[in-house]
Amino acid sequence: MRILLALLAALTLAACQEDEAAAPPPPVDMTADALSFFCQMNIAEHGGPKAQIHLEGYPTPIFFAQVRDMVAYLKAPERDARILAAYVSDMGVAPSWEQPGTANWIAADGAQFVVGAPVKGGMGAPEIVPFGTADGAADFVSRYGGQVLPMSQIPDEAALGAVDFAQVLETPK
Repeated sequence: MRILLALLAALTLAACQEDEAAAPPPPVDMTADALSFFCQMNIAEHGGPKAQIHLEGYPTPIFFAQVRDMVAYLKAPERDARILAAYVSDMGVAPSWEQPGTANWIAADGAQFVVGAPVKGGMGAPEIVPFGTADGAADFVSRYGGQVLPMSQIPDEAALGAVDFAQVLETPK
């Protein structure tokens, strides 16, 4: 009986350790030193929502100056490593568009995204704007337009298409 109990305890411990290993890494606060993956510019110097992706084998996440850039990275066939987690700024609790926050990260796969609003992100391209709640996204749509979609339904052209800067009308207040 003792052998059976010891074996059961060992299996339970192994299962717990597997669950811990499978948990995604938590988001990292954005610092003044965070550089955008594509352009290597300091992202804190640019307004609008930000994103970060954690890759297997990388000690720190890669950051994006615009959520649009993160979506493009996720949709691209070539990547540097397996994606462990992706986080975006929750613009529903951000202090402002110009100061999107340093620690208000939400899991990208659970966010509500406003796509197609004529607003510009930190690098001047049309932005895909993330929110932690459906109400936050709906409020943004009522002010700026666009539609609310989950990440899985963001169309390729919203992130990979050509940028028409003439259609980007404003920076949200």
